[in-house]
Amino acid sequence: MNRKNKVSFIISEIILILVTIIMFSPIFLAFMMSFMTPAEVFSFPPKIIPKSLYWQNYKEALRLVSLGRMIINSAIVALFITLGKLITGILAGYAFANFNFKGKKVAFATLFITLFLPAETVMIVPLFLLMKSLGWVNTYYALIIPFTASATNTFLMRQHFRTIPMELSDAARIDGASPMQYLFKVLLPLSKAMIGGAALINFVYAWNMYLWPLVVTMDDKMKTAQIGVKMLIDAEAANNWGTIMAGTMIVLAPTLLVFFLIQNLFVKSLVSSGLKG
Repeated sequence: MNRKNKVSFIISEIILILVTIIMFSPIFLAFMMSFMTPAEVFSFPPKIIPKSLYWQNYKEALRLVSLGRMIINSAIVALFITLGKLITGILAGYAFANFNFKGKKVAFATLFITLFLPAETVMIVPLFLLMKSLGWVNTYYALIIPFTASATNTFLMRQHFRTIPMELSDAARIDGASPMQYLFKVLLPLSKAMIGGAALINFVYAWNMYLWPLVVTMDDKMKTAQIGVKMLIDAEAANNWGTIMAGTMIVLAPTLLVFFLIQNLFVKSLVSSGLKG
């Protein structure tokens, strides 16, 4: 590596480190604040590191709002939505990528157009009326079923499957494999990185949903974690930001855990999609 390349490498690394610090500084500050006493939170000059771990904030957050129950609700909703989106996305993407059928281009064009629609805001009123007519308001059905299909997942999986050589399909057909056997035994093992990346995106999206759960749930026992954070802010009339940040960190922890568990698959999916287009 010559001097010019070394300088460029060092500069790029410094920029990446600075960007990383900027991106993670709010999370770090929220984490530190969750262990501060009220006096430390409002002290001047502001403190970044607390003198000791003040666990009372976490106890107070769990006391004021049923965050435990809401996190369970969010976990159930996020897991089933993620599973549903992956299943429908894989099957639909496989059909668009590997089969020719009447109306295929029109169907895919229509599917692609829906990517530009803000579905959660445009469809919220008719969707709520549909849930009400089915008697699903304030149930897991209303929180999960409307979001178990996704045009985005279908599009991503279709694009990914098209990058896999068709010679593999021909070879599988010669060996007597059915289309579904080819999907499960050939395509899916080759698509672990893409599926992992899609699973992470879908889980985070489902976990962070706020507007629809707010509209369709009336009972506190059915509310999700994001609503719980808002309820915690409303409950803390004195703006005890230590307690609020403690509740925020409790709600944020599952998404961070999922990210760290499958981050390698997520990065590989980004690299794969970037290289293959």
